[in-house]
Amino acid sequence: MAISKTSGALALTEIQTEFGGSNPVGMSEYYGDGDYVPDGTTDGDDNAIPESGAISVSHFYDTSNATYIATSGGSEATSGDYRLVTFTSSGTLGFTAASGGPSNTVDYLIVAGGGNGGPPYGGCGGGGAGGMKTGTVSPSDADYTITIGGGGGNNSSALGITCNGGGNGTGGSGGSGAGGVGHPYSSHTPGGSGISGQGNGGGNGGPNGQAGGGGGKGAAGQSVTNTHAQRSGNGGAGGAWSVNGTTYAGGGGGGSLHNSSMSGGSGGGGTGRGGQGSQAGGPGSANTGGGGGGGRWYAGGAGTGGSGIVIVRYKFQN
Repeated sequence: MAISKTSGALALTEIQTEFGGSNPVGMSEYYGDGDYVPDGTTDGDDNAIPESGAISVSHFYDTSNATYIATSGGSEATSGDYRLVTFTSSGTLGFTAASGGPSNTVDYLIVAGGGNGGPPYGGCGGGGAGGMKTGTVSPSDADYTITIGGGGGNNSSALGITCNGGGNGTGGSGGSGAGGVGHPYSSHTPGGSGISGQGNGGGNGGPNGQAGGGGGKGAAGQSVTNTHAQRSGNGGAGGAWSVNGTTYAGGGGGGSLHNSSMSGGSGGGGTGRGGQGSQAGGPGSANTGGGGGGGRWYAGGAGTGGSGIVIVRYKFQN
């Protein structure tokens, strides 16, 4: 309910009905940030209700006792009537629920840390992307611990929801699976498994020094299907969050004995390196959950996975 009048007679009892209070009532009970009128209450022209001094019924034209969601912690940005709160490192989200009619629903994005690319061993598998979840939830008044998973396959969590870190690049399983190892002299391995709702599996390695790409949120890592192609697998594509249009959680490209570099998946996946040398796989991008790329034959180091991220969005005004 709200006071819809914008002019004319307005009785104290109408203000009492909207904001509360016991009889007998007086205007001095209805200062802003007092017993009955929440701090920050404004009229239809966005004028704040006075907290002291002169106050009259005219201050209450087009007002409401409804309150919107409020938060503390993280980095805030606004877009129209919505606020986005971003955590790129672990912290605490203080949450005060809406009351009196406004929506208490928040949209969330949670991305875990991407897995590292495989160590130098034949064809080094691309790291799997960190698990990614999106959705809506209606939290209660509370302080919520926010955990941002680091690269190397560490979990992220927020609002009671956990995403699993990506698999590390020797065929490890995780939010998205890592690419399998390719080796010209010994057994090659299949890609690791992803977790349903979080990501996809890694690509299989091949027997000619070609490794599979790490899985991403949007697609599985590329497998090696032609043992004479002398190329490894690209990382699987990440997934876009519809709220901000940004893509996260791309898989890392596979490393190779041969002189070809493999692309990481869109959404922060690192590049897989090819050839014999000391070039490490490309790292997954920070705060995307991208998997690290596989390194070059023997001497190339693993690309580190990208750290995760948490974002919540809610309506803070009408």
